[in-house]
Amino acid sequence: MKRIEAIVQPHKLEDVKEALKGIGIDGMTITEVRGHGRQKGHKEVYRGMEYQVDLLPKVKIEMVVTDQRQDEVVQTLVKAARSGRIGDGKIFIYNVADAVRIRNDDRGDAAL
Repeated sequence: MKRIEAIVQPHKLEDVKEALKGIGIDGMTITEVRGHGRQKGHKEVYRGMEYQVDLLPKVKIEMVVTDQRQDEVVQTLVKAARSGRIGDGKIFIYNVADAVRIRNDDRGDAAL
């Protein structure tokens, strides 16, 4: 199994959710986060004062999928989240040793 973690722009969340739903991915955890990569934030003006905003709003989407679905899910995420501009986000993929469904003790792929 693989844990896929995607950090994307907040305005792309609905597109990503719909794209994942379209390929049968229902289970995911979504967290509002803040951070920056190469773009290092931007400057804003508030009441005549200029200040640096270096932590930008992002959305983190986490899911665990079978090994066989990894490439399909990653390609779907890339296609749905890409705008072609800096700050589109990143995808991280981790190995998952096991999963347990609390309700009935299903394990491994069956727990997904």
